[in-house]
Amino acid sequence: MESLLLGASLGLAAGVSPGPLLTLIIATTLERGFLAGLRLALSPLVSDVPLVALCLWMLASVPAGFLTAIALAGGGYVVYLGAETVYGAWHPPAADATPVSGGRDLWRGAVVNVLNPHPWLFWLGVGGPQVVGLWTKSPPAAVGFMAAFYVCLLGSKIAVAWAIAKGRGRLDRRWYRILLAACGTLLVALGVLLVARGLAPAWGKG
Repeated sequence: MESLLLGASLGLAAGVSPGPLLTLIIATTLERGFLAGLRLALSPLVSDVPLVALCLWMLASVPAGFLTAIALAGGGYVVYLGAETVYGAWHPPAADATPVSGGRDLWRGAVVNVLNPHPWLFWLGVGGPQVVGLWTKSPPAAVGFMAAFYVCLLGSKIAVAWAIAKGRGRLDRRWYRILLAACGTLLVALGVLLVARGLAPAWGKG
């Protein structure tokens, strides 16, 4: 029971913490509705399998500069997504434009998650050691921890997408564009922050 509560608490906290993926979920739900936001909310199911496996394997020795490289790549990609969102808010696609596929939503969310250093830090510093420790004592407890974590992580992000989608229809066009542009601006700021954090160790050596 303790492992379930711990996994659920960590999953809920991670699910509602402000970050690139949550901001992208909000922006995409505002733009294209609940199903688009739902696909992004489920993207950790795609990205986290190799991410978690690699973190568990690397727990003993993290290569120098690995998280820096992740932060720089992720920050650049998040800045690009933010700029794209801001542009789309004020330059909506034509009615006959090709719709964005569900696969692209899932892919965008997975890329944002993999290139965000926070999941790596979590699984290297918190989640991974918990899973390893639980597994040595009781494999079912480790499985329960992982299950509770992902149910609450995904559930909280789906709940955010649902709430945004319910209020989306009440927004007039001007406020819709303002909120979408604000989400895009926040993505740009988060991307810049990721880049700055990635460069911080190098600056510190200067």
